[in-house]
Amino acid sequence: MTGRAGSAPIIPAMDVPSYKVTVARDLEDLIPVFMNNRKKELDTLRVALAAADFEQLRQLGHRMKGVGNSYGFAHVSTLGKHIEDGARSGDRGSLEARIREYADYLAKVEIVYE
Repeated sequence: MTGRAGSAPIIPAMDVPSYKVTVARDLEDLIPVFMNNRKKELDTLRVALAAADFEQLRQLGHRMKGVGNSYGFAHVSTLGKHIEDGARSGDRGSLEARIREYADYLAKVEIVYE
C-alpha cells in the first residue's frame, strides 16, 4: 500500500460558490431565527413545486425578495426574484434549479458579524 499524500485533485476556488455574508453585529441575535425560517421556507418551496402550486411559489419568492436584503442576505433576495419570475411564467425547470441553488446556499452560507 503506497500513500500518495496530496494526490487529491485541487478544485480552483472559482468553481466553488462563495456564500459569505457580512451582517451587522446588532442583528446577531436575530440571525438564528432568520436562518431557521429560511430552512422552513425551503421545505415549503419544495412542497409547492411538487404540487405545481405556482401561486404559492410566487408568493414565497416575493417574500424572499423582501426579507433577504433586510438582513444583509442579498442572494436570498436574488433567488426570490428568480423564483417569483419562474412561478409567474410556470417555468418548472427554472424553479427546480433555483430551489436547488437555494438549498446549496443555505447549506454553505458563512455568516460574519461586524
